[in-house]
Amino acid sequence: MSSIDPPPLTTEERRGLLRVARESIAHGVEYGYPLTVDPFQFSSPLQAPRATFVTLKRNGNLRGCIGALQASRPLVQDVAHNAYAAAFQDPRFPRLAAEEYPELDIHIAVLGAPEPLAAHDERELAQRLRPGRDGVILEEGQRRATFLPAVWKQIADPIAFLRELKQKAGLAPDYWSDTLKAYRYTAESFPEE
Repeated sequence: MSSIDPPPLTTEERRGLLRVARESIAHGVEYGYPLTVDPFQFSSPLQAPRATFVTLKRNGNLRGCIGALQASRPLVQDVAHNAYAAAFQDPRFPRLAAEEYPELDIHIAVLGAPEPLAAHDERELAQRLRPGRDGVILEEGQRRATFLPAVWKQIADPIAFLRELKQKAGLAPDYWSDTLKAYRYTAESFPEE
């Protein structure tokens, strides 16, 4: 956690966010749009603007993942929006069918503030990363991609991690430029995978 990140959420706040995510998806199944959430009905940490990603899994397989890298609305509203979007708007998957809903596992990542990482080359950037802890954002012109910290479980090597992330951004795996921007962030993820 960086010095500008707020303290971790309580167990009850985490449960509340998971409940809101599930209710927003259920609302989407029934009505076709996300749950409207009044942030003032929740604790002040859930009212604060925070960026989140919501990942949906079904039978252990990815079923949707949507999020934002910059905070733009209260945390509880961001979770409701991203949970709905992960279920119904992820372009990699068809819209969630009603029969899939009971089988969903919901995972939430609450992102810390991105911190710029300066590096002269890929090796230096890889050495500055904290495997298992850092989420990483790469930007080159209009191309942008991120891997959440959980991706380290699949790609443990920092060089391989960066090369896969570059490909996700539409760049060649060995691409490097003086204009390539990198950022790292922490994420509070729950429930634990």
